[in-house]
Amino acid sequence: MKKFTLIAILLSILAVGISCQQQKKSSTIHVDTEFDNGSGIVFPPIDEQLITNLELLGKLWGFLKYHHPQVAKGNYNWDYELFRFIPTYLKTDSNDERDKTLLDWITKYGDIPACTTCKETPSDAYLKPDFSWVEKGNIHSDLKDKIYEIYKNRNQGRHYYISSPGGIPEFVHENPYSKMVYPDAGFRLLALYRYWNIIHYFFPYKYITDKNWDDMLNEYIPMFISAQSRLDYQLAAVQIIGDINDTHANLNYSDNEIQKFRGHYYAPFNVRFVEEKWVVITNNNTEIQTINDCLLIGDIITHIDGKTVESIIDSIRIFYPASNEAVRMRDISGSLLRSKNNVMNIRYISSGQEKQKELSLFPKDMIHRSVVNIRPNDKYHKQIMDGNIGYITLDIIDSKDISEIIEKFKNTKGIIIDIRCYPKTFVPYRLGSFFVSKSTPFVKLTKGNINNPGEFTFFRTEEVPTKGETYQGKLVILVNERTVSQAEFTAMAFKAGDNTTIVGSTTAGADGNVSSIYLPGGLYTKFTAIGVYYPNGTPTQRIGIVPDVWVEPTINGIIQRRDEVLEKAIEIIQQL
Repeated sequence: MKKFTLIAILLSILAVGISCQQQKKSSTIHVDTEFDNGSGIVFPPIDEQLITNLELLGKLWGFLKYHHPQVAKGNYNWDYELFRFIPTYLKTDSNDERDKTLLDWITKYGDIPACTTCKETPSDAYLKPDFSWVEKGNIHSDLKDKIYEIYKNRNQGRHYYISSPGGIPEFVHENPYSKMVYPDAGFRLLALYRYWNIIHYFFPYKYITDKNWDDMLNEYIPMFISAQSRLDYQLAAVQIIGDINDTHANLNYSDNEIQKFRGHYYAPFNVRFVEEKWVVITNNNTEIQTINDCLLIGDIITHIDGKTVESIIDSIRIFYPASNEAVRMRDISGSLLRSKNNVMNIRYISSGQEKQKELSLFPKDMIHRSVVNIRPNDKYHKQIMDGNIGYITLDIIDSKDISEIIEKFKNTKGIIIDIRCYPKTFVPYRLGSFFVSKSTPFVKLTKGNINNPGEFTFFRTEEVPTKGETYQGKLVILVNERTVSQAEFTAMAFKAGDNTTIVGSTTAGADGNVSSIYLPGGLYTKFTAIGVYYPNGTPTQRIGIVPDVWVEPTINGIIQRRDEVLEKAIEIIQQL
Protein backbone atom coordinates (compact mmCIF):
# COMPACT_ATOMS: atom_id res chain seq x y z
CA MET A 1 0.00 0.00 0.00
CA LYS A 2 2.80 2.41 0.95
CA LYS A 3 4.66 1.47 -2.24
CA PHE A 4 1.69 2.42 -4.43
CA THR A 5 1.22 5.63 -2.44
CA LEU A 6 4.87 6.58 -2.98
CA ILE A 7 4.58 5.88 -6.73
CA ALA A 8 1.44 8.02 -6.88
CA ILE A 9 3.24 10.88 -5.12
CA LEU A 10 6.21 10.63 -7.50
CA LEU A 11 3.91 10.59 -10.53
CA SER A 12 2.07 13.59 -9.13
CA ILE A 13 5.33 15.50 -8.68
CA LEU A 14 6.35 14.59 -12.22
CA ALA A 15 3.01 15.78 -13.59
CA VAL A 16 3.34 19.06 -11.71
CA GLY A 17 6.83 19.47 -13.11
CA ILE A 18 5.64 18.89 -16.67
CA SER A 19 2.73 21.29 -16.11
CA CYS A 20 5.10 23.95 -14.78
CA GLN A 21 7.35 23.50 -17.80
CA GLN A 22 4.40 23.94 -20.16
CA GLN A 23 3.21 26.97 -18.23
CA LYS A 24 6.71 28.43 -18.31
CA LYS A 25 6.82 28.01 -22.09
CA SER A 26 3.45 29.67 -22.58
CA SER A 27 4.31 32.43 -20.17
CA THR A 28 7.23 33.50 -22.35
CA ILE A 29 4.72 35.11 -24.68
CA HIS A 30 3.70 37.48 -21.88
CA VAL A 31 7.19 38.43 -20.73
CA ASP A 32 8.34 39.11 -24.27
CA THR A 33 8.20 42.90 -24.25
CA GLU A 34 10.92 43.73 -26.77
CA PHE A 35 8.62 45.53 -29.20
CA ASP A 36 6.04 46.97 -26.85
CA ASN A 37 7.03 50.49 -27.87
CA GLY A 38 7.31 49.84 -31.59
CA SER A 39 8.74 47.42 -34.11
CA GLY A 40 11.67 49.67 -35.04
CA ILE A 41 11.48 48.36 -38.60
CA VAL A 42 12.43 50.69 -41.43
CA PHE A 43 11.49 49.42 -44.87
CA PRO A 44 13.57 50.22 -47.95
CA PRO A 45 11.94 51.95 -50.92
CA ILE A 46 8.99 49.90 -52.09
CA ASP A 47 9.41 48.05 -55.37
CA GLU A 48 7.82 44.98 -56.92
CA GLN A 49 10.42 42.58 -55.52
CA LEU A 50 9.95 43.89 -51.98
CA ILE A 51 6.17 43.58 -52.30
CA THR A 52 6.51 40.00 -53.62
CA ASN A 53 8.85 39.04 -50.78
CA LEU A 54 6.62 40.61 -48.11
CA GLU A 55 3.58 38.94 -49.63
CA LEU A 56 5.23 35.53 -49.31
CA LEU A 57 6.35 36.31 -45.77
CA GLY A 58 2.82 37.32 -44.73
CA LYS A 59 1.31 34.14 -46.10
CA LEU A 60 3.97 31.93 -44.55
CA TRP A 61 3.73 33.76 -41.20
CA GLY A 62 -0.01 33.16 -41.12
CA PHE A 63 0.34 29.55 -42.21
CA LEU A 64 2.77 28.85 -39.38
CA LYS A 65 0.55 30.67 -36.91
CA TYR A 66 -2.39 28.37 -37.53
CA HIS A 67 -0.56 25.12 -38.35
CA HIS A 68 2.85 24.85 -36.65
CA PRO A 69 2.39 22.93 -33.37
CA GLN A 70 4.94 25.01 -31.44
CA VAL A 71 3.38 28.29 -32.51
CA ALA A 72 -0.14 26.98 -31.89
CA LYS A 73 0.82 26.05 -28.33
CA GLY A 74 1.65 29.67 -27.59
CA ASN A 75 5.32 29.01 -27.00
CA TYR A 76 6.28 32.14 -28.93
CA ASN A 77 5.00 35.67 -29.24
CA TRP A 78 4.27 35.27 -32.91
CA ASP A 79 3.81 38.99 -33.54
CA TYR A 80 7.23 39.74 -32.13
CA GLU A 81 8.86 36.78 -33.87
CA LEU A 82 7.84 38.48 -37.10
CA PHE A 83 9.59 41.69 -36.07
CA ARG A 84 12.73 39.77 -35.11
CA PHE A 85 12.84 38.09 -38.49
CA ILE A 86 12.02 40.96 -40.86
CA PRO A 87 15.38 42.81 -40.63
CA THR A 88 17.24 39.66 -41.71
CA TYR A 89 14.67 38.94 -44.38
CA LEU A 90 14.97 42.42 -45.89
CA LYS A 91 18.66 41.79 -46.57
CA THR A 92 18.07 38.86 -48.94
CA ASP A 93 19.14 39.58 -52.51
CA SER A 94 17.64 36.71 -54.52
CA ASN A 95 14.70 34.33 -54.45
CA ASP A 96 16.99 31.43 -53.54
CA GLU A 97 18.50 33.34 -50.64
CA ARG A 98 15.02 34.50 -49.59
CA ASP A 99 13.65 30.96 -49.54
CA LYS A 100 16.66 29.60 -47.68
CA THR A 101 16.24 32.35 -45.09
CA LEU A 102 12.57 31.40 -44.69
CA LEU A 103 13.46 27.72 -44.38
CA ASP A 104 16.07 28.49 -41.71
CA TRP A 105 13.46 30.57 -39.87
CA ILE A 106 11.02 27.66 -39.81
CA THR A 107 13.75 25.28 -38.64
CA LYS A 108 14.38 27.54 -35.64
CA TYR A 109 11.10 26.38 -34.12
CA GLY A 110 12.08 22.73 -33.93
CA ASP A 111 11.20 19.45 -35.55
CA ILE A 112 7.59 18.69 -36.42
CA PRO A 113 6.41 15.50 -34.70
CA ALA A 114 4.36 13.09 -36.77
CA CYS A 115 0.63 13.74 -36.43
CA THR A 116 -1.34 10.55 -35.81
CA THR A 117 -4.74 12.26 -35.60
CA CYS A 118 -4.61 14.58 -38.63
CA LYS A 119 -7.39 13.78 -41.07
CA GLU A 120 -7.68 14.31 -44.79
CA THR A 121 -10.08 17.00 -45.96
CA PRO A 122 -13.41 15.25 -46.64
CA SER A 123 -14.16 14.85 -50.32
CA ASP A 124 -17.59 16.42 -49.78
CA ALA A 125 -16.25 19.49 -47.93
CA TYR A 126 -17.97 22.62 -49.19
CA LEU A 127 -14.65 24.52 -49.12
CA LYS A 128 -11.17 23.03 -48.96
CA PRO A 129 -7.88 24.53 -47.73
CA ASP A 130 -6.42 26.82 -50.36
CA PHE A 131 -2.70 26.38 -51.05
CA SER A 132 -2.68 28.17 -54.38
CA TRP A 133 -0.23 30.67 -52.88
CA VAL A 134 2.29 27.85 -52.52
CA GLU A 135 1.73 26.37 -55.97
CA LYS A 136 1.62 29.67 -57.87
CA GLY A 137 4.47 31.31 -56.01
CA ASN A 138 8.02 31.17 -57.30
CA ILE A 139 9.11 29.15 -54.26
CA HIS A 140 12.03 26.74 -53.97
CA SER A 141 11.01 23.08 -53.80
CA ASP A 142 12.65 22.61 -50.37
CA LEU A 143 10.49 25.37 -48.90
CA LYS A 144 7.37 23.94 -50.54
CA ASP A 145 8.16 20.51 -49.13
CA LYS A 146 8.56 21.99 -45.65
CA ILE A 147 5.21 23.78 -45.88
CA TYR A 148 3.43 20.57 -46.86
CA GLU A 149 5.26 18.62 -44.16
CA ILE A 150 3.95 21.04 -41.56
CA TYR A 151 0.45 20.88 -43.03
CA LYS A 152 0.50 17.08 -42.97
CA ASN A 153 1.54 17.19 -39.29
CA ARG A 154 -0.36 20.33 -38.29
CA ASN A 155 -1.55 21.24 -34.84
CA GLN A 156 -4.60 19.42 -33.53
CA GLY A 157 -6.91 20.32 -30.69
CA ARG A 158 -6.30 23.23 -28.39
CA HIS A 159 -4.87 26.30 -30.10
CA TYR A 160 -3.42 29.41 -28.49
CA TYR A 161 -4.77 31.82 -31.09
CA ILE A 162 -8.18 30.42 -31.93
CA SER A 163 -11.07 28.54 -30.42
CA SER A 164 -14.34 27.48 -32.00
CA PRO A 165 -17.26 27.39 -29.56
CA GLY A 166 -20.34 26.17 -31.42
CA GLY A 167 -18.47 26.25 -34.71
CA ILE A 168 -17.96 30.03 -34.56
CA PRO A 169 -14.26 31.00 -34.64
CA GLU A 170 -13.07 33.14 -31.76
CA PHE A 171 -9.68 34.80 -32.19
CA VAL A 172 -8.05 34.92 -28.79
CA HIS A 173 -4.77 36.34 -27.50
CA GLU A 174 -4.71 38.87 -30.33
CA ASN A 175 -3.14 41.99 -28.87
CA PRO A 176 -4.92 45.11 -30.24
CA TYR A 177 -2.00 47.34 -29.17
CA SER A 178 -4.57 49.97 -28.27
CA LYS A 179 -2.03 52.39 -26.82
CA MET A 180 -0.47 52.80 -30.24
CA VAL A 181 -2.40 55.75 -31.60
CA TYR A 182 -0.61 55.54 -34.92
CA PRO A 183 1.22 52.18 -35.22
CA ASP A 184 4.60 52.22 -36.97
CA ALA A 185 5.18 50.55 -40.33
CA GLY A 186 6.01 47.15 -38.80
CA PHE A 187 2.82 47.07 -36.76
CA ARG A 188 0.76 48.28 -39.71
CA LEU A 189 2.15 45.40 -41.77
CA LEU A 190 1.30 43.08 -38.88
CA ALA A 191 -2.29 44.34 -39.01
CA LEU A 192 -2.48 43.50 -42.70
CA TYR A 193 -0.97 40.04 -42.17
CA ARG A 194 -3.30 39.29 -39.27
CA TYR A 195 -6.42 40.33 -41.16
CA TRP A 196 -5.51 38.64 -44.45
CA ASN A 197 -4.80 35.28 -42.80
CA ILE A 198 -7.94 35.27 -40.65
CA ILE A 199 -10.05 35.86 -43.76
CA HIS A 200 -8.02 33.36 -45.80
CA TYR A 201 -8.54 30.53 -43.33
CA PHE A 202 -11.79 31.32 -41.53
CA PHE A 203 -14.12 33.37 -43.76
CA PRO A 204 -16.72 31.01 -45.27
CA TYR A 205 -17.42 33.33 -48.22
CA LYS A 206 -13.91 34.08 -49.44
CA TYR A 207 -14.82 32.41 -52.73
CA ILE A 208 -17.53 34.98 -53.66
CA THR A 209 -15.66 38.24 -53.13
CA ASP A 210 -15.35 40.59 -56.11
CA LYS A 211 -11.57 40.41 -55.95
CA ASN A 212 -9.33 37.35 -55.65
CA TRP A 213 -8.37 37.28 -51.98
CA ASP A 214 -5.02 35.72 -52.84
CA ASP A 215 -4.05 38.99 -54.55
CA MET A 216 -4.97 41.30 -51.70
CA LEU A 217 -1.66 41.25 -49.81
CA ASN A 218 0.16 42.32 -52.93
CA GLU A 219 -2.31 45.17 -53.43
CA TYR A 220 -2.32 46.46 -49.85
CA ILE A 221 1.29 46.04 -48.68
CA PRO A 222 2.36 49.39 -50.20
CA MET A 223 -0.71 51.13 -48.80
CA PHE A 224 -0.22 49.88 -45.23
CA ILE A 225 3.54 50.47 -45.15
CA SER A 226 3.26 53.96 -46.68
CA ALA A 227 0.34 55.21 -44.58
CA GLN A 228 1.52 58.66 -43.48
CA SER A 229 -1.02 59.26 -40.75
CA ARG A 230 -3.52 57.63 -38.46
CA LEU A 231 -6.24 58.54 -40.97
CA ASP A 232 -4.33 56.97 -43.88
CA TYR A 233 -3.91 53.76 -41.86
CA GLN A 234 -7.60 53.58 -41.03
CA LEU A 235 -8.58 54.32 -44.63
CA ALA A 236 -6.35 51.45 -45.79
CA ALA A 237 -7.94 49.19 -43.18
CA VAL A 238 -11.53 50.04 -44.14
CA GLN A 239 -10.72 49.43 -47.82
CA ILE A 240 -9.43 45.90 -47.33
CA ILE A 241 -12.32 45.23 -44.95
CA GLY A 242 -14.62 46.32 -47.77
CA ASP A 243 -12.97 43.86 -50.14
CA ILE A 244 -14.54 40.87 -48.36
CA ASN A 245 -17.96 42.21 -49.48
CA ASP A 246 -19.66 41.56 -46.18
CA THR A 247 -22.23 43.91 -44.64
CA HIS A 248 -21.22 42.64 -41.19
CA ALA A 249 -17.69 43.95 -41.77
CA ASN A 250 -16.80 47.55 -41.07
CA LEU A 251 -14.26 49.52 -39.09
CA ASN A 252 -15.52 49.93 -35.54
CA TYR A 253 -13.46 52.25 -33.37
CA SER A 254 -14.58 54.73 -30.75
CA ASP A 255 -11.85 57.17 -31.78
CA ASN A 256 -12.35 56.70 -35.51
CA GLU A 257 -10.37 59.16 -37.63
CA ILE A 258 -12.58 58.41 -40.62
CA GLN A 259 -15.65 59.59 -38.73
CA LYS A 260 -13.80 62.76 -37.73
CA PHE A 261 -12.79 63.28 -41.36
CA ARG A 262 -16.41 62.97 -42.47
CA GLY A 263 -17.41 65.59 -39.93
CA HIS A 264 -19.80 66.00 -37.04
CA TYR A 265 -22.37 68.26 -38.67
CA TYR A 266 -25.49 66.82 -40.30
CA ALA A 267 -28.44 67.99 -42.36
CA PRO A 268 -31.72 68.18 -40.40
CA PHE A 269 -33.45 65.60 -42.61
CA ASN A 270 -32.94 62.12 -44.07
CA VAL A 271 -32.25 61.20 -47.66
CA ARG A 272 -32.60 57.87 -49.41
CA PHE A 273 -31.56 56.45 -52.76
CA VAL A 274 -34.87 56.16 -54.63
CA GLU A 275 -35.19 55.56 -58.38
CA GLU A 276 -31.43 56.23 -58.67
CA LYS A 277 -31.80 59.69 -57.12
CA TRP A 278 -31.09 61.12 -53.67
CA VAL A 279 -34.48 62.01 -52.28
CA VAL A 280 -35.50 63.76 -49.07
CA ILE A 281 -37.72 61.26 -47.27
CA THR A 282 -38.15 62.78 -43.80
CA ASN A 283 -38.09 66.32 -42.54
CA ASN A 284 -39.00 66.38 -38.86
CA ASN A 285 -36.48 68.74 -37.28
CA THR A 286 -38.48 71.93 -37.56
CA GLU A 287 -37.50 72.99 -34.07
CA ILE A 288 -33.92 73.67 -35.22
CA GLN A 289 -34.59 74.76 -38.77
CA THR A 290 -35.04 78.20 -40.24
CA ILE A 291 -37.10 78.82 -43.34
CA ASN A 292 -33.89 78.68 -45.40
CA ASP A 293 -33.05 75.18 -44.16
CA CYS A 294 -36.33 73.59 -45.12
CA LEU A 295 -36.53 71.09 -47.95
CA LEU A 296 -39.71 69.31 -48.91
CA ILE A 297 -40.34 65.58 -48.82
CA GLY A 298 -39.52 64.35 -52.32
CA ASP A 299 -36.94 67.04 -53.17
CA ILE A 300 -34.03 65.58 -55.15
CA ILE A 301 -30.48 66.64 -54.23
CA THR A 302 -28.18 66.82 -57.28
CA HIS A 303 -25.05 68.74 -56.18
CA ILE A 304 -23.14 69.30 -52.95
CA ASP A 305 -20.59 72.11 -52.76
CA GLY A 306 -20.40 72.28 -56.54
CA LYS A 307 -19.90 68.54 -57.12
CA THR A 308 -22.47 66.18 -58.54
CA VAL A 309 -23.78 63.63 -56.10
CA GLU A 310 -22.73 60.88 -58.52
CA SER A 311 -19.08 62.03 -58.54
CA ILE A 312 -19.05 62.26 -54.74
CA ILE A 313 -20.37 58.71 -54.41
CA ASP A 314 -17.81 57.39 -56.90
CA SER A 315 -15.02 58.94 -54.82
CA ILE A 316 -16.17 57.51 -51.46
CA ARG A 317 -17.81 54.18 -52.28
CA ILE A 318 -14.63 52.17 -51.49
CA PHE A 319 -14.84 53.39 -47.89
CA TYR A 320 -18.31 51.89 -47.32
CA PRO A 321 -18.05 48.10 -46.88
CA ALA A 322 -21.17 46.17 -47.91
CA SER A 323 -22.33 42.87 -49.33
CA ASN A 324 -24.21 44.58 -52.16
CA GLU A 325 -24.95 47.97 -53.68
CA ALA A 326 -28.31 48.37 -51.95
CA VAL A 327 -26.58 48.36 -48.57
CA ARG A 328 -23.74 50.57 -49.77
CA MET A 329 -26.24 53.20 -50.92
CA ARG A 330 -28.11 52.82 -47.63
CA ASP A 331 -24.96 53.59 -45.65
CA ILE A 332 -23.79 56.41 -47.90
CA SER A 333 -27.18 58.06 -47.54
CA GLY A 334 -26.53 58.41 -43.81
CA SER A 335 -23.45 60.55 -44.32
CA LEU A 336 -23.91 62.14 -47.73
CA LEU A 337 -25.13 65.42 -46.17
CA ARG A 338 -22.42 65.52 -43.54
CA SER A 339 -19.46 67.86 -43.14
CA LYS A 340 -16.77 69.26 -40.89
CA ASN A 341 -18.36 72.65 -41.60
CA ASN A 342 -21.74 73.76 -40.33
CA VAL A 343 -22.94 74.82 -43.74
CA MET A 344 -22.90 73.39 -47.26
CA ASN A 345 -24.11 74.58 -50.62
CA ILE A 346 -26.62 72.29 -52.29
CA ARG A 347 -28.44 72.24 -55.60
CA TYR A 348 -31.69 70.35 -55.75
CA ILE A 349 -34.91 69.84 -57.68
CA SER A 350 -38.17 70.76 -55.96
CA SER A 351 -41.52 70.46 -57.73
CA GLY A 352 -39.65 70.20 -61.03
CA GLN A 353 -37.65 73.40 -60.45
CA GLU A 354 -33.85 73.54 -60.03
CA LYS A 355 -32.91 75.42 -56.87
CA GLN A 356 -29.82 76.24 -54.81
CA LYS A 357 -29.24 77.18 -51.19
CA GLU A 358 -26.80 77.36 -48.32
CA LEU A 359 -27.90 74.55 -46.04
CA SER A 360 -27.26 74.81 -42.30
CA LEU A 361 -25.90 71.66 -40.63
CA PHE A 362 -26.17 70.74 -36.98
CA PRO A 363 -24.35 68.58 -34.41
CA LYS A 364 -25.60 65.02 -34.28
CA ASP A 365 -27.09 65.36 -30.80
CA MET A 366 -29.39 68.10 -32.09
CA ILE A 367 -30.69 65.96 -34.96
CA HIS A 368 -33.62 63.62 -34.59
CA ARG A 369 -32.74 60.82 -37.00
CA SER A 370 -36.06 59.12 -37.66
CA VAL A 371 -36.44 55.66 -39.12
CA VAL A 372 -36.29 55.93 -42.90
CA ASN A 373 -38.94 53.32 -43.54
CA ILE A 374 -42.35 54.78 -44.20
CA ARG A 375 -44.69 52.44 -42.40
CA PRO A 376 -47.69 52.54 -40.09
CA ASN A 377 -47.29 54.29 -36.78
CA ASP A 378 -45.54 52.16 -34.17
CA LYS A 379 -48.85 51.72 -32.37
CA TYR A 380 -49.65 49.19 -35.09
CA HIS A 381 -46.77 46.93 -34.17
CA LYS A 382 -49.19 44.09 -33.39
CA GLN A 383 -52.60 45.27 -34.53
CA ILE A 384 -55.34 44.03 -36.85
CA MET A 385 -55.76 46.47 -39.73
CA ASP A 386 -58.73 46.99 -42.01
CA GLY A 387 -59.71 43.91 -43.98
CA ASN A 388 -58.97 41.57 -41.04
CA ILE A 389 -55.22 41.70 -41.71
CA GLY A 390 -52.72 41.38 -38.88
CA TYR A 391 -49.60 43.56 -38.89
CA ILE A 392 -46.43 42.93 -36.86
CA THR A 393 -43.13 44.80 -36.90
CA LEU A 394 -40.28 42.83 -35.37
CA ASP A 395 -38.21 45.71 -34.01
CA ILE A 396 -40.87 46.37 -31.38
CA ILE A 397 -42.49 43.08 -30.36
CA ASP A 398 -40.94 41.18 -27.47
CA SER A 399 -40.89 37.44 -26.75
CA LYS A 400 -43.73 37.90 -24.29
CA ASP A 401 -45.92 39.18 -27.14
CA ILE A 402 -45.78 36.02 -29.24
CA SER A 403 -48.52 34.05 -27.48
CA GLU A 404 -50.82 37.07 -27.63
CA ILE A 405 -50.08 37.55 -31.35
CA ILE A 406 -50.85 33.94 -32.19
CA GLU A 407 -54.13 34.02 -30.29
CA LYS A 408 -55.16 37.42 -31.62
CA PHE A 409 -54.26 36.76 -35.28
CA LYS A 410 -55.25 33.13 -35.69
CA ASN A 411 -58.53 33.92 -37.46
CA THR A 412 -57.29 36.77 -39.66
CA LYS A 413 -57.32 36.62 -43.44
CA GLY A 414 -53.64 37.33 -43.58
CA ILE A 415 -50.67 38.44 -41.51
CA ILE A 416 -47.98 40.91 -42.57
CA ILE A 417 -44.65 40.67 -40.73
CA ASP A 418 -42.46 43.72 -41.27
CA ILE A 419 -38.75 42.83 -41.10
CA ARG A 420 -37.45 46.05 -42.65
CA CYS A 421 -35.66 46.40 -39.34
CA TYR A 422 -33.57 44.44 -36.84
CA PRO A 423 -35.69 42.18 -34.61
CA LYS A 424 -35.91 43.03 -30.94
CA THR A 425 -36.15 39.36 -30.03
CA PHE A 426 -35.34 36.03 -31.72
CA VAL A 427 -38.56 34.57 -33.16
CA PRO A 428 -37.79 32.17 -36.06
CA TYR A 429 -38.79 29.03 -34.19
CA ARG A 430 -41.39 30.13 -31.68
CA LEU A 431 -43.38 32.35 -34.03
CA GLY A 432 -42.33 30.49 -37.17
CA SER A 433 -43.95 27.30 -35.88
CA PHE A 434 -47.34 29.02 -36.19
CA PHE A 435 -47.01 28.99 -40.00
CA VAL A 436 -45.92 25.38 -40.71
CA SER A 437 -48.09 22.27 -40.64
CA LYS A 438 -45.06 20.01 -40.23
CA SER A 439 -41.46 20.44 -39.17
CA THR A 440 -39.82 22.08 -42.18
CA PRO A 441 -36.11 22.53 -43.02
CA PHE A 442 -35.26 26.12 -43.84
CA VAL A 443 -31.49 26.54 -43.60
CA LYS A 444 -28.19 24.63 -43.88
CA LEU A 445 -25.08 25.83 -42.11
CA THR A 446 -21.36 25.38 -42.73
CA LYS A 447 -18.59 25.75 -40.18
CA GLY A 448 -14.82 25.88 -40.33
CA ASN A 449 -12.40 23.40 -38.81
CA ILE A 450 -9.60 24.77 -36.63
CA ASN A 451 -7.81 21.42 -37.00
CA ASN A 452 -7.74 21.98 -40.75
CA PRO A 453 -7.93 25.74 -41.38
CA GLY A 454 -9.70 26.57 -44.62
CA GLU A 455 -11.99 23.54 -44.52
CA PHE A 456 -15.73 24.24 -44.33
CA THR A 457 -18.35 21.52 -44.15
CA PHE A 458 -22.12 21.44 -43.76
CA PHE A 459 -22.75 20.50 -40.16
CA ARG A 460 -26.39 21.20 -39.44
CA THR A 461 -29.79 21.68 -41.06
CA GLU A 462 -32.24 23.73 -39.04
CA GLU A 463 -35.99 23.14 -39.09
CA VAL A 464 -38.98 25.22 -38.10
CA PRO A 465 -40.88 22.91 -35.73
CA THR A 466 -44.62 22.43 -35.84
CA LYS A 467 -46.38 23.29 -32.62
CA GLY A 468 -50.06 23.58 -31.93
CA GLU A 469 -52.56 25.00 -34.40
CA THR A 470 -51.27 25.98 -37.85
CA TYR A 471 -52.23 29.36 -39.28
CA GLN A 472 -54.63 29.03 -42.22
CA GLY A 473 -54.33 32.50 -43.71
CA LYS A 474 -51.76 34.15 -45.96
CA LEU A 475 -48.39 35.24 -44.56
CA VAL A 476 -46.55 38.14 -46.22
CA ILE A 477 -43.03 39.16 -45.18
CA LEU A 478 -41.69 42.67 -45.88
CA VAL A 479 -37.94 43.09 -46.50
CA ASN A 480 -35.46 45.65 -47.82
CA GLU A 481 -31.81 46.67 -47.42
CA ARG A 482 -32.33 47.14 -43.68
CA THR A 483 -33.17 43.45 -43.32
CA VAL A 484 -29.81 42.17 -42.09
CA SER A 485 -28.34 39.14 -40.30
CA GLN A 486 -30.83 37.85 -37.73
CA ALA A 487 -33.60 39.56 -39.73
CA GLU A 488 -32.57 37.61 -42.85
CA PHE A 489 -32.39 34.36 -40.89
CA THR A 490 -35.88 35.09 -39.58
CA ALA A 491 -37.20 35.74 -43.10
CA MET A 492 -35.79 32.36 -44.19
CA ALA A 493 -37.64 30.65 -41.35
CA PHE A 494 -40.93 32.35 -42.22
CA LYS A 495 -40.43 31.51 -45.91
CA ALA A 496 -40.70 27.85 -44.87
CA GLY A 497 -44.35 28.51 -43.96
CA ASP A 498 -47.15 26.76 -45.81
CA ASN A 499 -48.41 29.93 -47.50
CA THR A 500 -45.73 32.63 -47.45
CA THR A 501 -44.88 35.42 -49.88
CA ILE A 502 -41.88 37.73 -49.45
CA VAL A 503 -42.40 41.28 -50.71
CA GLY A 504 -39.85 44.07 -51.03
CA SER A 505 -36.30 44.45 -52.33
CA THR A 506 -32.70 43.35 -51.81
CA THR A 507 -31.76 42.52 -48.22
CA ALA A 508 -28.35 43.14 -46.68
CA GLY A 509 -26.80 39.81 -47.73
CA ALA A 510 -25.01 39.11 -44.44
CA ASP A 511 -26.76 36.18 -42.82
CA GLY A 512 -25.01 34.31 -40.00
CA ASN A 513 -23.11 34.62 -36.74
CA VAL A 514 -20.16 36.99 -36.62
CA SER A 515 -16.60 36.83 -35.31
CA SER A 516 -14.49 39.77 -34.15
CA ILE A 517 -10.99 40.79 -35.22
CA TYR A 518 -8.73 43.19 -33.30
CA LEU A 519 -5.92 44.96 -35.12
CA PRO A 520 -2.99 47.13 -34.00
CA GLY A 521 -3.96 50.65 -33.06
CA GLY A 522 -7.09 49.42 -31.30
CA LEU A 523 -8.97 48.81 -34.55
CA TYR A 524 -11.89 46.44 -34.39
CA THR A 525 -13.93 44.75 -37.09
CA LYS A 526 -16.20 41.76 -37.64
CA PHE A 527 -17.08 39.31 -40.38
CA THR A 528 -19.73 36.69 -41.09
CA ALA A 529 -18.18 33.53 -39.69
CA ILE A 530 -20.68 30.81 -40.46
CA GLY A 531 -22.06 29.86 -43.87
CA VAL A 532 -25.83 30.15 -44.29
CA TYR A 533 -27.62 28.44 -47.19
CA TYR A 534 -31.11 27.36 -48.13
CA PRO A 535 -31.75 23.60 -47.81
CA ASN A 536 -31.08 23.19 -51.55
CA GLY A 537 -27.63 24.80 -51.14
CA THR A 538 -28.53 28.25 -52.51
CA PRO A 539 -26.39 30.87 -50.72
CA THR A 540 -27.71 33.98 -48.99
CA GLN A 541 -24.45 35.90 -48.56
CA ARG A 542 -24.38 38.98 -50.80
CA ILE A 543 -27.58 37.83 -52.55
CA GLY A 544 -29.79 38.25 -49.50
CA ILE A 545 -33.36 37.03 -49.22
CA VAL A 546 -34.82 37.26 -52.71
CA PRO A 547 -38.39 38.63 -52.71
CA ASP A 548 -41.17 36.72 -54.46
CA VAL A 549 -42.71 40.07 -55.36
CA TRP A 550 -40.30 42.93 -56.04
CA VAL A 551 -41.47 46.33 -54.79
CA GLU A 552 -39.42 49.45 -54.06
CA PRO A 553 -40.48 52.94 -52.97
CA THR A 554 -41.04 55.53 -55.69
CA ILE A 555 -40.49 59.27 -55.52
CA ASN A 556 -44.23 59.89 -55.95
CA GLY A 557 -44.93 57.43 -53.16
CA ILE A 558 -42.45 59.21 -50.92
CA ILE A 559 -44.12 62.57 -51.63
CA GLN A 560 -47.54 61.11 -50.85
CA ARG A 561 -46.22 59.49 -47.65
CA ARG A 562 -47.26 56.07 -48.85
CA ASP A 563 -45.70 52.75 -47.92
CA GLU A 564 -45.87 51.06 -51.30
CA VAL A 565 -44.33 47.83 -50.06
CA LEU A 566 -46.98 47.49 -47.38
CA GLU A 567 -49.67 48.40 -49.90
CA LYS A 568 -48.57 45.53 -52.14
CA ALA A 569 -48.68 43.13 -49.19
CA ILE A 570 -52.25 44.20 -48.38
CA GLU A 571 -53.22 43.81 -52.04
CA ILE A 572 -51.83 40.25 -52.16
CA ILE A 573 -53.87 39.24 -49.12
CA GLN A 574 -57.05 40.97 -50.31
CA GLN A 575 -56.90 39.09 -53.63
CA LEU A 576 -57.37 35.77 -51.87
